[in-house]
Amino acid sequence: MATINDNYLKLKAGYLFPEIARRVNTFVEANPDAKIIRLGIGDVTEPLPEACRKAMIEAVEEMGDRATFRGYGPEQGYAWLREKIAAHDFQARGCKIAPGEIFISDGSKCDTGNILDIFGSNNSIAVTDPVYPVYVDTNVMAGHTRAASDRGEFEGLIYLPITAENKFTAQIPSQKVDLIYLCFPNNPTGAVAPKEYLKAWVDYAKANGSIIFFDAAYEAYITDPDIPHSIYEIDGARECAIEFRSFSKNAGFTGTRCAFTVVPKTLTAKATDGSDVELWKLWNRRQSTKFNGVSYIVQRGAEAVYSQEGQAQVKELVSFYLENAKIIREQLKKAGLAVYGGVDAPYVWVKTPDGLSSWEFFDKLLHTCNVVGTPGSGFGAAGEGYFRISAFNSRGNVEEAMKRITEKFKV
Repeated sequence: MATINDNYLKLKAGYLFPEIARRVNTFVEANPDAKIIRLGIGDVTEPLPEACRKAMIEAVEEMGDRATFRGYGPEQGYAWLREKIAAHDFQARGCKIAPGEIFISDGSKCDTGNILDIFGSNNSIAVTDPVYPVYVDTNVMAGHTRAASDRGEFEGLIYLPITAENKFTAQIPSQKVDLIYLCFPNNPTGAVAPKEYLKAWVDYAKANGSIIFFDAAYEAYITDPDIPHSIYEIDGARECAIEFRSFSKNAGFTGTRCAFTVVPKTLTAKATDGSDVELWKLWNRRQSTKFNGVSYIVQRGAEAVYSQEGQAQVKELVSFYLENAKIIREQLKKAGLAVYGGVDAPYVWVKTPDGLSSWEFFDKLLHTCNVVGTPGSGFGAAGEGYFRISAFNSRGNVEEAMKRITEKFKV
């Protein structure tokens, strides 16, 4: 008889977003005329930049000619895209990242889970709380945890609470931790990390032989010139950090799929015999074995992001969603709610009023205003009492949703 991976049975009955969909569908079935506005998931709504579309169309035409047709590409990504990324995203900011240290992929969500393939099962692992659920769930699936507590916290993970009191930046642990997940600008809270804060984490990681998984999927939304866009802006990060980036939220590639992970060749971890092993070699082997690379057409579209036209169009897209975030933030304040984030990030983090739980507030917004957001408790125990609203939607929907809340929702 075939057996299953029992670790999947430790997971909650449903991933956060399917549970949201279930509740919304139940409401819609009972209220078919309700005009629902969804500000829950971080999915973009605006068209792909013209420069990217043109580049992809040209690439499609190339695939129709035997002379320019391409089959399998390099699993690590085409050199011309990796060179553009290295020059524009890292070297231009003083980061010593080479094209060969960049691995093109189909999504940061995938990479933040797949990276566990090259690490042992006996590492101590720290996550912030609240946290992007994928970090936790993929560790559960990999067998790195035991059962969950009544609070939904898994034994085997070290939870670092982030709250308004600590400006949603976790305190560095006093104990030794091997693997550390950091996300800035933060999903779900919208917080950003000053350079001195990241420097403290890098110093900690180097002192303890730790590896930082730095998720910078929202770096394009940073408006403060003093806030780092990359962990590699911090001296010493090449010896202790892996960075994840995405084209999903800056260039609208959520449905097109392209991202990349940076693994410096100076980064090592210990084998069971105590020897140092280059993580670049392990990740390269993992990708070469389990991944056939992102399509040529999509990579040409991603390359166009770095053209003069592409840069201007991406900037316009990011500014559009940031303006949405500003509208949400200001209108929710007008409604009397305590709000955070939404300045250097596309997410607004809301304190639920009147002692309502995260899911109670979700239901109240859904039933009262026909507006959907994301309960903070779905991101972890410390997210209870908070609520995330996404700026990824049309301007009309954002304005209408905020009008409904300010008119109907009584704090």
